[in-house]
Amino acid sequence: MYSCSEILSQLKSLSREDWLWYYSEASDRHIINGSQELARLTEVRLQEISSKNKFFTGLKVLIAEANPIEFLATFLAGIIAEVDLFLCDHTWQQQEWQQVLSLVQPDLVYGNCPSDLVTHRQTQASIAKNPVDRDLAQQSLIMIPTGGTSGKIRFAMHSWATLTASVAGFKDYFGCQQINSCCTLPLYHVSGLMQFMRSFLTQGNIIFCSYKAIATKQNIFNRQDYFISLVPTQLQFLIESIPSQLVQFKTVLLGGALAAELLLNQARELAIPVAITYGMTETASGIVTLKPRDFWAGNHSSGQVLPHAKVQIESDNNVSFDRQIGLIKISCASLFFGYYPLFTQSQIFTTDDLGYFDERGYLHLVGRNSQKIITGGENVFPVEVEAAIIATKLVKDVCVIGISDRTWGQVVTAVYVPLESRLDLDLIKQQVQTQLAKYKQPKIWIEVDSLPRNNRGKINYQKLQAIAKEVISNK
Repeated sequence: MYSCSEILSQLKSLSREDWLWYYSEASDRHIINGSQELARLTEVRLQEISSKNKFFTGLKVLIAEANPIEFLATFLAGIIAEVDLFLCDHTWQQQEWQQVLSLVQPDLVYGNCPSDLVTHRQTQASIAKNPVDRDLAQQSLIMIPTGGTSGKIRFAMHSWATLTASVAGFKDYFGCQQINSCCTLPLYHVSGLMQFMRSFLTQGNIIFCSYKAIATKQNIFNRQDYFISLVPTQLQFLIESIPSQLVQFKTVLLGGALAAELLLNQARELAIPVAITYGMTETASGIVTLKPRDFWAGNHSSGQVLPHAKVQIESDNNVSFDRQIGLIKISCASLFFGYYPLFTQSQIFTTDDLGYFDERGYLHLVGRNSQKIITGGENVFPVEVEAAIIATKLVKDVCVIGISDRTWGQVVTAVYVPLESRLDLDLIKQQVQTQLAKYKQPKIWIEVDSLPRNNRGKINYQKLQAIAKEVISNK
């Protein structure tokens, strides 16, 4: 584990190398070497935070910087000063900020946060209502936001040690001494932050670049030496615009949401080196990954478990499915401490995900337990139904949910975006009937222009339920 002095020493050492680059917001073709700038600004922020830290115990610093250099300088300064850091989305609106600021009550704020909403802790006595339990973690904490599919913001509590453990597992799994990253994801998100951590800790290079602008960038780096992390919506965009660029990368890590089989097949046909990953904010990114060679060979799983993690399946013998499926339970060196401000006593994290291991040790995801539909006493997994609908090649997007029903308990409901306007729904139904048992076939079909997804491609199920119920009530 790195000490604070070692982190500062590592930063100073890297500042003498051309290891960190970012593109100017003013010009897609203007690339800037930020290596020395990061080291200089970190020293400035360290002085600011340290001077404030003299007056408060457990100083809380909120980071909402849009610029990657300013974000990382504050992040590293906070780690070195041993204060608690809250990573925030600079695009949050008033409702989100009110929720976050009420919970956090920060002492210092850096970045785009409405100052009129900030309630600072004024004195040592007026400590926050729910202070972090220092008996359980005598160390600087890193709070990473996670909203899941509910829209309610929570902070998963991590430390430099848990993030370092994630990097070590990744490094061992891929057999890399140095990890170079092309980062298109925001740094407040675990998938963006961990790309920086991998490059920083292994003395690799990192380039910050908007995924939409990749096609316009000058080829100033050798893509075959770089990992890039994408979510399915980004992969879809890049396949449709510049697939040749993706083929050049060492590995394209794909996570954040389940990718449609149609999209994955496109990537295989183009020989894009996709590595499907399964992980979450709570585990400091991926703990299961499918290597590109397995992906190209037609493996449809999420991959194998990384060295720093253990995954167990809590079986449910009553599940009416072809294989033994159960809840996924995770223990790993990169596991979070709990959701701020409450620490968990458990060393095992029980997810809401259902899955199974095949005979070769590959993990297959089935869907979320909370989204499982029970209709007439039968269990239906939305992912299976969605796959059958997507396979018709008549829809752009689809999500299957359960709607409460007096007779059936729940009815299987498909909310879909047709590939073409004036699509005959019977064409979809006829194909689905040949693929699914009758109880799995949707009883209700709702056509929409688009599904409510966030910028990482995740469905907002509360909004989707509301849309479906409104349509049904108006029929």
